Amino acid sequence: MRTPRMPYPLFAAVLLWTVSALAAAPYTGTWTARPLEDGLMMNFQVKENGQMGLTLPRSALQGLNTADGSDTKFQLVREAGTVSFEGRFANSEGAGHYQFEPNATWRQEMAKLGYTEVTLEEQFHFALFDMTPARVKALAELGYTKIPHDELLQVAIFQVTPEHIRAMKAAGYDKLTLEELIQSRIHKVTPEHVRELAELGLRKLDFDDLVATRIHGVTAQFIREAKGLGLGELSLENLVAMRIHGVTPDFIREVKGLGFARPTLDELVSMRIHGVTPAYVREIREAGYPNVTIEQLVQMRIHAIDGSYVRSLSRNKNASKQ
Repeated sequence: MRTPRMPYPLFAAVLLWTVSALAAAPYTGTWTARPLEDGLMMNFQVKENGQMGLTLPRSALQGLNTADGSDTKFQLVREAGTVSFEGRFANSEGAGHYQFEPNATWRQEMAKLGYTEVTLEEQFHFALFDMTPARVKALAELGYTKIPHDELLQVAIFQVTPEHIRAMKAAGYDKLTLEELIQSRIHKVTPEHVRELAELGLRKLDFDDLVATRIHGVTAQFIREAKGLGLGELSLENLVAMRIHGVTPDFIREVKGLGFARPTLDELVSMRIHGVTPAYVREIREAGYPNVTIEQLVQMRIHAIDGSYVRSLSRNKNASKQ
């Protein structure tokens, strides 16, 4: 049996209507939020990626009302498009629905820059994080061209701005990759941090070492304190090891207060690794070893020797003599 065919003009009209309807389909979802003093901490339910969160400044949200018990309608207007919100706030929490209206002009300008296949979801994300064609052009002028969509979104999310790039160049880091610049924002590697480290003798560090100082909390204050505790010359590796193993200035002072006048960094790190605490030192001394050394304490800890075990040995020894 032959299937009847749809006349071509009618088929074309239906196809055109279907494509137009899909193109016009709104991008919608739900949101929840918690008001802050100067912003709104928001979570979005998005179509493909589940949940996404960010904090938006109140100044960017037109018509926002977060009073308890109030219905609210507000907008986030960006170059990439406008996000309209409806919902309600109660008990310092808000929830509702959003709809995104993409800006066709933004798409046209991005297409001129090589971004011809931006999806609606991507445009929504670029709107939330305010990625503009002007910023893409500024990044290109700084040498960062043909950035993939996913990496461009990371640039937007973590605010890798032209200003930040120029500031890092001025601080001596003029050949960072875009991935490294993103890491610098994630870990708060700022030009100010670079200058503080340089003033304390840590100059021209590799970028990975800079990131390590942030990850492990090697701050200018920590370095100044550590250098004043009589441990000799401390390298960056030493300082990172101290932070990793919890060799804090307070711990060092406690150890010195127990009579260990000049403990080495290796001894202090070993104490932390094996759990030789000030309380453990006192416990072993009170059990009959007042002159025990750090090395001996570490070995005792490794072999699970505590005060009770030491005292039991003494009792057994005295009993055998009787």
